[in-house]
Amino acid sequence: MKTLYVLVLSLVIFSCKNTNSDAVVEAKQTSIDSMKVVAEKQRIIDSMKVEAAKIEQQKEVVVVNQTAAGTTTTTTAKKKGWSGAAKGAVIGAGVGAVTGAIISKKKGEGAIIGGLAGAGVGAGTGAIIDGKKK
Repeated sequence: MKTLYVLVLSLVIFSCKNTNSDAVVEAKQTSIDSMKVVAEKQRIIDSMKVEAAKIEQQKEVVVVNQTAAGTTTTTTAKKKGWSGAAKGAVIGAGVGAVTGAIISKKKGEGAIIGGLAGAGVGAGTGAIIDGKKK
């Protein structure tokens, strides 16, 4: 009888150790997955900043005026660019779509919902920033 108790007790102890080990592995994997999501978001944000810088460089146009007397004047004109609300909507839509697709089990629906929500938040934020600049 004592042998049976010892056997049952040892099985309980060993099964608890395996469960705890599985929980630790699952927690580590969850942590790694969340870090991957954050890294992906940051990569997208960085690429959007690079594209915004390229667009900003393309806005400047150099105009050269020559007069009959032979003098030349150079004027730098700046094209009217996107408003902050438009930029915010585009960036928000991109980040929201990617985040929604990563997080959601249904990738297409998650991307659409995330894109719409991101566009709304981005447009609102851009409009607030535009208002503060003026």
